[in-house]
Amino acid sequence: MSHAATTPGADQRFAPAATIAVVLSLLGLNLANHLLGWDSLWLGPAGALALLAFARASGLSWHQLGLARRTHASGLRWGGLVIAAVGVVYLVGVLLPVTRSAFLDVRYHLPPASILFTAFVLIPLGTVMLEEVAFRSVLWGMLARHARMWQVLLGSSLLFGLWHVIPATASAGNAAIGSALAVFGGHASVLLVIGTVLFTALGGLVAGELRRRSGSVLASIGMHWATNGLGVLFGAVAWGLAV
Repeated sequence: MSHAATTPGADQRFAPAATIAVVLSLLGLNLANHLLGWDSLWLGPAGALALLAFARASGLSWHQLGLARRTHASGLRWGGLVIAAVGVVYLVGVLLPVTRSAFLDVRYHLPPASILFTAFVLIPLGTVMLEEVAFRSVLWGMLARHARMWQVLLGSSLLFGLWHVIPATASAGNAAIGSALAVFGGHASVLLVIGTVLFTALGGLVAGELRRRSGSVLASIGMHWATNGLGVLFGAVAWGLAV
């Protein structure tokens, strides 16, 4: 009897090849977004839909993709709890002067309309949709056809961390980040990339566990939006308090 995290009757013949194809597709999407400068606002939804279409064509069910209707309620409950928890943490962080500076990101020192657009349109469509469909839905379902659940969780999380190598390399040129890491000398860029990969892989583990417990990718979507979208909103509050 197989111990792979799969469902009876799943077609295993092309599972490894399909998984490799998804990983290569993610590499291509990453390069298109960060090196070719393709607009993430359309690339995110288009990439997510293409990945879902491929996954369905390869035999994955909506349940295997974490998108079955019967798991929506569970996903929304878990996602809502995480959003509330992150909101409380961010609120405390903004209100305490000692931690408020962590929210003062100049990228999001924007007019109110731009803040709302970033938090409720750009981040959900340009970042959260693609990354959650890619890593906690399609890749998760692909890996689960021929791997144990702990391997699915670790594998998808590690690849999620590696997904952030290129943006971490680009952020090394940011003046503020460069100044903060100057103490590390010539190793600063390498340490930044390693730290980013480890931090995002850890975030992937938490998001993956939410996906596993709820059976729904909606739970990890809630976490992903909360850490990013609420960060922008509370960043605006922090800038207001700092004036």
